[in-house]
Amino acid sequence: MKGLKTVYVCSECEYSSPKWMGKCPSCGAWNSFVEDVIAEEKKGTAAQKHALTARTGDQRATPYRELEMPSYIRTATGLLELDRVLGGGLVLGSVVLLSGEPGIGKSTLLMQISDILGSHRRVLYISGEESSGQLKLRAERLGVKGENLSILTETNIEKILAEIDRVKPDVAIVDSIQTIYSENIASTAGAVTQVRESALALINKAKADNISVILVGHVNKEGSIAGPKILEHMVDAVLYFEGERQQTYRIIRAIKNRYGSTNEIGVFEMTDEGLCEVQNPSEMLLAGRPQNTSGNCAVCTMEGTRPLIAEIQALVSATAFPAPRRTSNGIDYNRLCLILAVLEKRLGLRFSANDVYINVIGGMRLDEPASDLAVAMALISSLTDRAVPDDLIAIGELGLSGECRAVSGLEYRVKEAARLGFRRAIVPCRNLEKRGIKAEIELLPIKSIFDILKLLSPTEKKDI
Repeated sequence: MKGLKTVYVCSECEYSSPKWMGKCPSCGAWNSFVEDVIAEEKKGTAAQKHALTARTGDQRATPYRELEMPSYIRTATGLLELDRVLGGGLVLGSVVLLSGEPGIGKSTLLMQISDILGSHRRVLYISGEESSGQLKLRAERLGVKGENLSILTETNIEKILAEIDRVKPDVAIVDSIQTIYSENIASTAGAVTQVRESALALINKAKADNISVILVGHVNKEGSIAGPKILEHMVDAVLYFEGERQQTYRIIRAIKNRYGSTNEIGVFEMTDEGLCEVQNPSEMLLAGRPQNTSGNCAVCTMEGTRPLIAEIQALVSATAFPAPRRTSNGIDYNRLCLILAVLEKRLGLRFSANDVYINVIGGMRLDEPASDLAVAMALISSLTDRAVPDDLIAIGELGLSGECRAVSGLEYRVKEAARLGFRRAIVPCRNLEKRGIKAEIELLPIKSIFDILKLLSPTEKKDI
């Protein structure tokens, strides 16, 4: 078509090039160029474009002292686990981007939210992927009543904005932003320019009319949100829905949140009736834990203000390859290699002649250093075939010299361990030196990894 041209745009920094390049010369990202079709800007197109994305209302600066707090600033979604991640609920005029793998349960979660919010707020559910009949079928399966809930199946951003002005909802849900397009931009839906401009139009509408907007974002094969990277900077919060489709448990966490913490997580279970909240995830993660078995150790990690007890399993076996294998699931691979190096150097354990496999049960990912001590104990237990006592939990960070360093929030961790039946806890002595901790269980302070060998069960020991 006359007036159209093809360019390649970097999804990280939006640098454009007439040809595809493997590495972006602007930001240095690899394989970030995506094809986009743009039209030569005609007379009046820029004005239409600015009219689409401009905010309405008085744009003059207002002195801070004259600003007024709205009558309500947050709206609870009705799901406590989601409210925890959001920081207390949906903020008035905020834009939340929800992303996750296909089939993970994003649309199911949003349909349940629409039903709960519909009891006291006007909700507009905009779907660009399903018909009204398909939405009705899913809503009936989930038991949605549909009070104050309006459904719109449309992908044109101009028509969507007009319908928002007519319905005047308190909450608008767009599923998904990659299906929305503008007539003023000559490129297909899902292109970098379309995603950016459509999201900007919805963000401006949310800020101007104080509408809480939830956008659903697709993910690419690398697992990141499809479209321009600037999309994550434009919104107020970015949530990731994680979990394996073969498993029933789902975890939602905040990668970015302007109105709350990014350390909180919410745990759900997928059932026939939709997503159910898991109020006590520690019990779920410890369900089916083997008793009196080597290579197993419990740890209490902090996810924001919530203590979670996870089970770490290790398997150390003789290798049949010139270079032994190292496999890590739920623990950072580089962190695992660091712990193995400390154990070899300080304790003289020969992990270099063995394959090492480490796994965190339940699909959890442990990122904080407080899990180092539990990982080390699981590895030593598997190598020596000496079981860690079932009533023992390990909390602490390991240094390169083998010392056990202090961790934060020890009181909350110990209290959670006592609630789940643990009787002893290995903790850094530095935590007890700073201030006394009242605990319902026995605390075993240690200074370094040299003190943990005697805490393993005195079963038959292998030659190490």
